[in-house]
Amino acid sequence: MPRLLSLAVLTLALSPLSAADPIAFGPDDWPWWRGPNRDGHADPKQQIPLEWSETKNVVWKAPVPGRGHGSPCVVGRHVYLASADMQNQVQSVHCFDRATGKELWKTDVHKGGLKQDRNVKSSLASCTPACDGQRVFVNFLNNDAVYATALDLTGKQLWQERIDDYVNHQGFGASPAVYGPLLLVAVDHKGGGALAGLDRETGKAVWTRPRAKVPNYSSPIVLKLNGKDQLILTGTDLVTSLDPLTGKENWEVKGATTECVTSTITDGTHVFTSGGYPKNHVAAVKADGSGKVAWENGTRVYVPSMLVKDGHLFAVQDAGTAVCWASATGKEVWSGRLRGTFSSSPVLVGEHILATNEAGRTFVFKASLKGLEVVAENQLGDDAFATPTVCGGRIYHRVATVGKGSRQEWLYCLGR
Repeated sequence: MPRLLSLAVLTLALSPLSAADPIAFGPDDWPWWRGPNRDGHADPKQQIPLEWSETKNVVWKAPVPGRGHGSPCVVGRHVYLASADMQNQVQSVHCFDRATGKELWKTDVHKGGLKQDRNVKSSLASCTPACDGQRVFVNFLNNDAVYATALDLTGKQLWQERIDDYVNHQGFGASPAVYGPLLLVAVDHKGGGALAGLDRETGKAVWTRPRAKVPNYSSPIVLKLNGKDQLILTGTDLVTSLDPLTGKENWEVKGATTECVTSTITDGTHVFTSGGYPKNHVAAVKADGSGKVAWENGTRVYVPSMLVKDGHLFAVQDAGTAVCWASATGKEVWSGRLRGTFSSSPVLVGEHILATNEAGRTFVFKASLKGLEVVAENQLGDDAFATPTVCGGRIYHRVATVGKGSRQEWLYCLGR
C-alpha cells in the first residue's frame, strides 16, 4: 500500500475570514467551471435542442475579440466570458445580456504582458470565470505570473492578487473555484506552484500551500467524499485532498501521472484521475485516503474531463473514441469511434451527452449501456476548444470561424 505523503508546508493567514455574503445563483444558472455541482452535469429536466447549426435554433450570437478557450459562466441576467487579444495586448472579461446577447460591458484586466503560448492548442484566456452572485472571478497568466482578479457586476475591478510566478511550459488554464467565503486557485508549474484560498471579498490569502516543481494544468474541484466536502486536485503524480476552508491536508496519495488537465470527479467511493504525460492513464483511486488504486488502464483521456452516471464512467478520448466503463471495476462496457480530435469536455444533460471536437462538430449521444448511439451531429464554426455551458434550456457555445487568413470567435446562444 503506498504511504501517505504529507511533506508539504501549510501557511495560514493570521487575519480571520471576512463575513462574506452568501453565494447566490439560481437553478437555471451555470456559475463556474463544470456547472453548479462541479461534475459536468446539467439540469436533467431542461429541454434543449438536440440539433443546431449557424442558422437553426440560434437565439443569438455575439462576436468575441481575440482568442480564448474558457467557457462562459451564466448567472442571473448575465453571461461572462474571458478573452485574450494578442494584437491589442489585452486580457478582458466580457459581460453579455443573457436574453439578447448584447455586450453590456468589457473590462480590460491586463494591458500588455501577453506572450505567445508555447502550445498551439492553448490560449491566454483558457480560464472559465466564476460568479458568486456579487462578483466575477477570473485567472490570467500575464507577464510570467498568474493573477486572480475580482470584478463587481458592473465590471469594476474590486481586487487583484498575484498568486505566483509562472514558468510557462504548455500554457495555463486552471479555473477558479468558489467555496464558502473563499476563492480557490491552483497554479502548478516547473518553478514550483501554489494552491491558495483567497477571501473572495478582499482577495487576501487565508491559506496557501506550496506545490511540486513540475507542470500541471488541473483546476481545483470541491467534491463531497465520506460525508464532507474536500478540495481535490490531481497531477504532479499525486491525488491531493484538502479541507477547502483551511487548506489542511486530509490525505495525499500516489495515483495520478505528472501532467493532468482534466478536472476530477467521484462516484462517492472513488476519485477518478486521468492524464497524458509521461504516461496515458485513467485510474480509480479509493477516496478514503488509503492510497489504494482500485483499477487503472492506459487510455489517453488527457484534456477532456470525464462524467459519472449511475455507477458508470463516460469519457471521450482526445483522439475521438467514446468509452463507458463500470466505475467500480474499470470493466469496459463499450467503446465507439467519434470523428475528430477533442479538447472540449463532454456535458451530460439528462440521458444525452454533448461532446464537441476541435473542428466545431458536436456529437449528441446517449448515456446508455447499450453502446455508442449518436442521435445528432451539429456543426458550428470551424474550430472549438471551449466546453459548452448548458443551463436554463439554452446552450452557450464558444466557437471560431476561420477564413481567408483570419479567425473570428463567436459566442452562440442555442435554444428551441
